[in-house]
Amino acid sequence: MSLAQRARDELSPVRRAVLLGALPAVVWAAWVSGPGWAAPALAVAGVSGVALFAIDLGTHRLPNALTYPTTAVVAVLLVGAGALDGDWDAVSRSLLGALALGVGYLMLHLINPSGLGFGDVKLAVLLGMVTAWFGWPVLWATMLLPFLLGGLVAAVLLITRRADRKTAIAFGPYMLLGALVALSAGRIIAVA
Repeated sequence: MSLAQRARDELSPVRRAVLLGALPAVVWAAWVSGPGWAAPALAVAGVSGVALFAIDLGTHRLPNALTYPTTAVVAVLLVGAGALDGDWDAVSRSLLGALALGVGYLMLHLINPSGLGFGDVKLAVLLGMVTAWFGWPVLWATMLLPFLLGGLVAAVLLITRRADRKTAIAFGPYMLLGALVALSAGRIIAVA
């Protein structure tokens, strides 16, 4: 089965969520990136993020058929943006961010594979690449926010007895929300 067919199969159950979330994701990406060549990369990451959010929430999986092509396309678009803007520092920072967040999540996965899946590691590479493009503070916030958001939700679920200590919680949505908050805050601070 081809990668395109596997991607279609993964997207089929969440088609409605992706259709509803695609336009807001593109508008958000254009706002966050501001004028510049990085907007297409952020738009691709945003639309894919909508799909990955919905899939992980429903299945606790972040499929390779979406994470690999998205990461490759975003990398090419960011290198192109760096070339067009002449901003090779952003390209370098982006690659270092992908490496840093990816290695950090890989270490967490190796320590506790049942607590953090390998799909989260692959998503971390994409999010590290995108968020570091916009600066180190955005990357650092993207590192911390998923654990704060996920921990808060887990605490509420435990307190309300809707979950116990062994209940599996998809972490990808918190990673994506953390990146969304970090990127949005970075844009607000840059404009202020």
